[in-house]
Amino acid sequence: MSLLRAVRQFSLPSSRSISLRSSLISTRARAPALSRITAATPAVRASFSVSACRFGEGTTDGDVSAKITEELAYEKEAAIEGEPEFLKEFKTSGIWTIEDAPGNDEVGIHRKFGNEHIRLIFSIADLQSAEENFEPPEGEEGASEDVEASYPLRCSFTITKPSVPGALSIDAVCQEGAFVVENVSFYSDSKLATDLTAEADWKRRGLYIGPQFETLDLSLQEEFEKFLQERGINESLAFFVPEYAQYKEQKEYVGWLNKVKKFIDA
Repeated sequence: MSLLRAVRQFSLPSSRSISLRSSLISTRARAPALSRITAATPAVRASFSVSACRFGEGTTDGDVSAKITEELAYEKEAAIEGEPEFLKEFKTSGIWTIEDAPGNDEVGIHRKFGNEHIRLIFSIADLQSAEENFEPPEGEEGASEDVEASYPLRCSFTITKPSVPGALSIDAVCQEGAFVVENVSFYSDSKLATDLTAEADWKRRGLYIGPQFETLDLSLQEEFEKFLQERGINESLAFFVPEYAQYKEQKEYVGWLNKVKKFIDA
């Protein structure tokens, strides 16, 4: 379990039952689930001579597959062909490099700064968790159009130096074009800050991770913020992170639909 995942467990709900596209899906017609189940369920006193469907060929398979096909068509129609412009610009800048493995919910972004290696980790799982708690402001016209930009994403930065032992770890929340720092920790063993294993996470739990950032002297907070800004942890990156998270979430959702449909149709 990564440090980011451990922090997220205590801060955001783990349920992922509500997706970003829930408001869109709800507007499309759906056949009542109860009626389908009732129609497909045989009478209790049916004869044992009635042949049962073979495994993988249930009476509801076709309905589920058709619904997934409908959803895939909708997603294809709404998707932008090719690589989005914001991603092209980010890559062209050549400052940060993206680590994104298909099928994983965590994304890594890293860069070199002098003799430092800086790595940022965030998770698209926070998008769904954040929507469950989000309440759009009342009385503001166009508030619904800005909902996605208001979702907070938890981020974990680590800064290491190959010539010096230890690592600096910064926990922050990315929201509305800014990184709000919550904690700055120092690990004498850099592996504890960067290792994503369960063993490393267990070792981190018993360590003193430093005071809450907001309790530090204001002048020290300001110097830390300048320190991060100089390393590219700034407004530009804070706008990119949620935009990329939504882009990845959309790709993962389409991939999930395709995999589920292929399994059901087999």
